[in-house]
Amino acid sequence: MTRSRYHFHEHDFPYFMTCTIVGWLPIFTRPEALEILFSSWRFLQKERGFELFGYVVLENHLHLVGRAPDLNGAIKSFKMYTAGEILALLERHGAEVLLRQLRANKLSHKKQSEYQV
Repeated sequence: MTRSRYHFHEHDFPYFMTCTIVGWLPIFTRPEALEILFSSWRFLQKERGFELFGYVVLENHLHLVGRAPDLNGAIKSFKMYTAGEILALLERHGAEVLLRQLRANKLSHKKQSEYQV
């Protein structure tokens, strides 16, 4: 998922957020990819005080309403972990076309990774 430009200042209120897959690629069509999302959110709820009020997941992006004491850190952690797990899932399933597209859509300044989700 592309890097967010979110800046959360009021930690007592929930925020509406959108996360998109780079190039609007259809990543969330596999049940396993959805389980990665849900598992990530459960971890944040348990370990980071994240409250998830609602969400909608479409094939290439998601919307959520949530809050946490450190929402910046929670969302950064969510996106990094989820992206890594989705890449591992795609590699396990041999999804070469999607992986090739994630590599091609990677921003040029992203030198430390082969793909961008």
